[in-house]
This record gives sequence, structure tokens and C-alpha cells, in this order.
Amino acid sequence: MRADFNIHKIKVIKKLNESTCWIEFGDSPEAEPGQFVMVWLPGVGEKPYSIASIDPFCLLVVDVGPFSHALSKLSPDDRVWIKGPLGQGFSLKGRAPLLVGGGYGVAPLFALTKLAKKSDIPVHTCLGAAKNSGLLLVDEFLTLGCKVSLTTEDGSQGEKGWVTQVVEKALQGGVYDTVYACGPVGMLSALAGLCKKLGVDYQISWEAHMRCGMGLCGSCEVPRVYDPALPEGWLACFDGPVFQYCHSGH
Repeated sequence: MRADFNIHKIKVIKKLNESTCWIEFGDSPEAEPGQFVMVWLPGVGEKPYSIASIDPFCLLVVDVGPFSHALSKLSPDDRVWIKGPLGQGFSLKGRAPLLVGGGYGVAPLFALTKLAKKSDIPVHTCLGAAKNSGLLLVDEFLTLGCKVSLTTEDGSQGEKGWVTQVVEKALQGGVYDTVYACGPVGMLSALAGLCKKLGVDYQISWEAHMRCGMGLCGSCEVPRVYDPALPEGWLACFDGPVFQYCHSGH
């Protein structure tokens, strides 16, 4: 077996919708919200996953391919090989965070919300998806005491349209000091431009195709066309996945 991976036993696995499950393990890593782990199943392969909860240690798994399908079919007491935590996570700054999640991009934001609540920091979370079935962890955010704004492209739940529309309205009020976001690249790119225009700091967790998880292969370089503030050659697995932009430059 691979020496750089540790064995974790599944404690709880539950379905959130037709294609998404929540996996809880029986131990908790020393991690920061926004970091990720590499998950390996012998004979199947490996894949990176954002840490959705640190204590207890949980992953959000969307069944979109052979590996995630195999992972979602496991049962309590089954073993999973995990390396990490890896990468650079979020840094909780200020007292008025605005969290923005698109689809399964909510995973690292849930861990961040739990950290904020421990510090009695109120959280406003904006969640967007194509349709209502793509809105994940809504009840869980509400249970943590968050203000939650929902957006769906087809209008099946919450406000109809893009989540960036809701974010722009919220930011124009001048209440929020930092935007924290994870989701589809198009959404993240739009948010980066919006925050710069309005003079708001942001921390964005970029999604990219990670293979090694250690910055060796270069497959997860995030092109600067998505956000010109990104340094040339910025790697999601090593330099990120979270990129922080401070409007003041400090």
C-alpha cells in the first residue's frame, strides 16, 4: 500500500440528493477550511476533494465519474486511503464575511462557516445552482444560523438568475468586508471582477484538474485570463486552491 496515504474508516454515509452524498469519517485531521485531500481507492484511482467539515472530518462527493461513483457506493466501516490535508486554505478576516457557493462548490464554505460561528462571526451565504436539486447543504447552513440567499437559473427556488446578481446587490450596501467563494470557473471569474470594481477583498478557491496534488505535474495551473490578479504559473494544488486578493495591497 502507498506509504503517503493514511487509512480512514467511513463512519456515516448519507445521500443528499440523487447524485450527491456526505461521507463522515471517524477521525479529524489538523486542517484549515479550504484545504483539500487526495482520496485513493486501490484498483480504482484517486481524486482530490475539498474538506467539507474538519471536526468531524467529512467530504461532499458528487457522482460524476467512475471514481466518485465507486466512492459513493461505499458503506460504513469501509476503508478509504487519504493523503493530506494539502494546499492553502481560507484565512478568516474581518467581521462581515459574504460566502458564495456554486453547486458543489459549497463544500469548503461549510467548513469555513463552522469556523466563523466558533468566533461568533455572523455569516451570509449566497448559494447558486442551475436548478433547486443542485442547491446543497441549505438546511445545514441554516442550522448553523447563517443568513442564506438562494439563486437558481431556472427559478425553481430562490431568486431566478445568477448568484452573482445577488452578490452584487449585497456588496453595494457596503456591509461586507471579504468575499469567500468556490464554484464554477465562470462564476469565480465574474466574482473576482465584481469585487475589484467595488473595492472588496476576496478569497477564491479555484477548481482545476489536479493529478499529483503537490505542484509537480503542472496540470492544475489556473490561467490568468480567469483573474488577472493571479500570478503567472499559479497552481491550484500548491499555491492554492485558495487565492487571496486584498484591495489595499496589504
